[in-house]
Amino acid sequence: MSGQYKLEEELGVFERHKKEWLRSNPGNFVAIAGDHVIGFYPDYESAFKAGLEVVGLGTDFLVKQVLAEEPAYIIF
Repeated sequence: MSGQYKLEEELGVFERHKKEWLRSNPGNFVAIAGDHVIGFYPDYESAFKAGLEVVGLGTDFLVKQVLAEEPAYIIF
């Protein structure tokens, strides 16, 4: 994994499947570890818990909501 950013592989999986997932799982949260899709969940907490159960604490995995556009957050 030398020279790669953390979660680069997981983000690539997300981007490759985003259009498909927008049709099948819009608004759900997907958990991804490496190139393995752990599953889709109705909320962040469920997806995070599933990721921990599959890969364990200390192993990187991605939890990301399936949305057409990324929300913009403004912090004052």
